[in-house]
Amino acid sequence: MRRSRTALLLALALLGPGTEVRAEDRPAATEGQISVVGRARSEVAPDFASVEIGVESRGATPAAALDGASTAARAILALAAEFKVAEADLGTSAVTLQPATRSMRQPDGSFAEKPDGYRASNTVRVRLADMGRLGDLMRRALDGGANRIDSVGFGLRDPDAAESAVRSAAMKDARLQAERLAEAAGVTLGRVVSIQSPATGAPPPMAFAAPAPMRAKRGGAPVPLVAGTIETAADVSATFAIAR
Repeated sequence: MRRSRTALLLALALLGPGTEVRAEDRPAATEGQISVVGRARSEVAPDFASVEIGVESRGATPAAALDGASTAARAILALAAEFKVAEADLGTSAVTLQPATRSMRQPDGSFAEKPDGYRASNTVRVRLADMGRLGDLMRRALDGGANRIDSVGFGLRDPDAAESAVRSAAMKDARLQAERLAEAAGVTLGRVVSIQSPATGAPPPMAFAAPAPMRAKRGGAPVPLVAGTIETAADVSATFAIAR
């Protein structure tokens, strides 16, 4: 107590005579705070399906191999138009051309790789809003010359809207937690001091839909597919003041 009084007298002496110590010059008391992490998740049905359909073709020359793949790719595009797929929902995802080889047994019994023409591939990405027709599209594509289906995925055309909604729900959860803590502590919850989304150390909000990689076989029935739901999650770190 004596030490504190001595320090105060010393400070007044340094300020000089006639100097007034105002309230705003004094160190402010630290404001009480409550920090929480709000979390929310939602599951919604996807509104489109995407599939990559391709063809692998072989030929004695590079041109022959590439022409074979191109012919099948044009058939896939024509089929997509028949299914009323918009041009914006079509895209070439890969075109490859490379020498092909095959293993041949040598007179001494060993094997060696020998040139065997060329191998080309052309893969088209198709996005289809009418997911119920996706299996039929895949089967028809195989009938038209395609021999590869690399993957099937489901998604949302406006994922930002889903993420925004789940962030709002996470913030509401944060406020609810803070209100319960304030009530339990017998204090009044005040204004929001800070908001961070995603919460520190948490990954950004993501929309998850399980893709279904597959290689389809030629057959007479549509490929069975199940879209499932898309899960969106968000974390929000929020700090609230304790009202005085």
